Amino acid sequence: MTTPVTRLCAHDLTSMHYRDANLVDDLIGERTFAEVMFMQIMNRDARPVDMRIVDAVMITLMEHGMTPSAIATRLIYMSAPENLQGAVASGLMAVGSQFVGTMENCATLLDRIVASDDQEATARDIVQDVRAKRGHMPGFGHHLHKPDDPRAVKLLAVAEAESELAGDHLRALRLLAKTVDATYGRHITINATGAVAAMLGEIGVPAKLMRGFAVISRAAGLVSHIAEEQTDPSGRFIWDTIDQAIPYVGKGGSVHRQEG
Repeated sequence: MTTPVTRLCAHDLTSMHYRDANLVDDLIGERTFAEVMFMQIMNRDARPVDMRIVDAVMITLMEHGMTPSAIATRLIYMSAPENLQGAVASGLMAVGSQFVGTMENCATLLDRIVASDDQEATARDIVQDVRAKRGHMPGFGHHLHKPDDPRAVKLLAVAEAESELAGDHLRALRLLAKTVDATYGRHITINATGAVAAMLGEIGVPAKLMRGFAVISRAAGLVSHIAEEQTDPSGRFIWDTIDQAIPYVGKGGSVHRQEG
């Protein structure tokens, strides 16, 4: 059996290295967190354009208000305030196919279009297949932002202004959006995760790693929810509201309030 290896970190009695960089001499005080994070994940030094894209993406994904992940974090922190990391972890478990993590599903479709010899036909096949299955088109639609998601508008403007990017994934997203509108006969907005999928694709982040950037960003947002919970707690209010709003229905259909 082949012995596994790691290229991420090494240390001895007097030094520590992240990949080939000396932590003390090359990184601490010399590079930003985002630069080192990118280097560790992508195994290459970050270019300035990479950092502009990553910063825009992670700022966008950091905070979404009282979503299930934030509510979970607040409730777990209320229950176990000594376990801050557990509260953050509970919120991160909600970064999935319905919230935040959907960019990887969109990215897979964009990769398929980029690799195609007939991109228009591929985009058409993708949209028609989703519609026939009555599915949801990843990266499109938003229940609050209409006719367009302002976050996506700004993100795409930032990315399309970067002359260093090849633009393949951005063009694929625009083509997919055009095809979505034509197929459904109405305008459906590109949402923030759709824009993020194209942007991270432009800097070489594989679809299967994109959710990791969302997790890193959302962790910061959840810590801010804990900080607010420490000064202006809402966990007990959320619990009491649910306790009052969702009745217990016993035998015979009689309604009884839940015991707290």
